[in-house]
Parts: sequence; C-alpha cells; structure tokens
Amino acid sequence: MITKLHNLAGIAFLLCFSTIVSAQTTGTLTFSFNQPVPTSPAPTYTGYCVTAVWIENSAGAFIKTKMRYVGSNTSDHLPTFAVKAGGTASNALAATVNVTDAATGATLKNTTTPTGFGTKSFVWDGKNVVGATNGTTVADGVYKIWIESTWVDSGANNHQELSSYSFTKGPTSATTTAVGDTYVNTIVMNWVATGLGFEDVQHKEPAVVIYPVPSTGLFNLDLKNDIQNIKVYNLLGETVYSESLSTNNAETTKQINLSNLSNGNYVISLSNDNGVSNYEVILKK
Repeated sequence: MITKLHNLAGIAFLLCFSTIVSAQTTGTLTFSFNQPVPTSPAPTYTGYCVTAVWIENSAGAFIKTKMRYVGSNTSDHLPTFAVKAGGTASNALAATVNVTDAATGATLKNTTTPTGFGTKSFVWDGKNVVGATNGTTVADGVYKIWIESTWVDSGANNHQELSSYSFTKGPTSATTTAVGDTYVNTIVMNWVATGLGFEDVQHKEPAVVIYPVPSTGLFNLDLKNDIQNIKVYNLLGETVYSESLSTNNAETTKQINLSNLSNGNYVISLSNDNGVSNYEVILKK
C-alpha cells in the first residue's frame, strides 16, 4: 500500500492523516446480453418484457442505471432495481429513481427496439451520477452489472429473473464473457481503457504509480505526468536520496535504488512546476 502525503512538513503527524491515491482509469464498457423467449414459464404475452440494467461497485453501492423499460401497469415489477436506484419496491417509475444517462421507455415488445426478448446492449462511460447529472470517473476495481427482468404471464404470476455479472475496470483493456442461464445468456463485457486518471493528474501536479511496496530496495515509478525532481526523506525529514530528471518523462518508468538504506518507512517526494506530491513507502529487505 502506498500512502499519499499532502505535504512534507511534520511527517510524523501527517502519517496519521494521509489519504490513498486511487487510480481512476477512463474508458468505456460495452455490455451485451441475450434474453431468449422463455419456454418455462412461457409468457402469456409473447415478446412483452420489463427490464432494468444497472451498475454497482464491489460493496453493492449503486453507480448508474443503464436501462429501464417499464410501464405504468408494471411499475412494481422491478422491485430490486427500484430500491437500488433510489425509489421504493412498488414503483420503478418514481421520480426519485435515478435514470440519468440511461435508456428508458415503456414495457418492451418484440416490435420495438430493443426488443422484449433477444439481444440488448449498452455502453457505460465509467462514470457515476451526481443528482440529475453525469458524474465523475469512478475508482478502478471490480464492478457488477445487474439485470432484473419480469415477463407478464398473467396477473400475479409474473416471473422475475435477477442476475449479476462481474468485470474489472482498470488500466488494462479486457473482454469478459459469462455463460448465464436459460433466461439471460451470451453475456459479453468489453472494457476498453483509454487513459489513467488521478486526482493529482487532473491538476497536473506530480502523480505516479509506485511498486512494489514494500520493496527490498528497488522501487519502480510509473510517471503519469512530467516530473522534474525526485527526493526521498526518512521520517526525521532528512534527505536520503535526490535526483533531477530530464523533461518530457510523462508516461515513462523510472527506477530508484534505496537498498543502501535501513528498513523502515520513507517518503518519496516528486516535484514539477505545478507542485509537489509525497508518497510514503516501505523498505523491507
């Protein structure tokens, strides 16, 4: 684990109040799945289907709705989605249900696009929602796509399906497939990473990915923007390593060797014209 320090003054104090720098890779996820016309139980009205698709993080927190197709007569047929998106189980059409950036419409039929049953797809921009507006790029990690569907098979006998599929959002583009089941299958999740984003990168202050941590002495620094100087301090604030770098080194990897130092915690300090960023690392030989 690498700890980001806001400034170097009073290192011992700051170690207690440091924050973690989280990668926020920008990119897009294309998700597609198939819903065959079910045979058991077969829908009374063939081709009519209520469907919702949304994204959650690994902790189960709602991120964004991508699909909500439901009608006034079927608004209670998506209870899990309605609660997750900010409403109540009895009304997926409530004004409090967040559908920002989602495809919405009435109960799907096979004569509409997308169809009631068949292939559906959407694209997620890697962002959450803030109120009624598109939000910011979320932290990298494991996310789940949830699908809730109900088809009308006469009154209270509506059949409901609820399933989820995991994928990893990060700096590596990847395609994930899942088998699914009788009701939802041919699942393809294609994550295309377009760039690394950090809070510090947005302000053009020094930003880096440091590994391995802990290290036996050799630390790799993946520089995310231009860095002019690297300094390393011990916890007494003494400089134990210093190096000036050439310009235009963004998106390169720099290695520093601290194997001559004693085991313990150190602060790697990076600077450029826009500011200084400090990271606590561990040396363990």
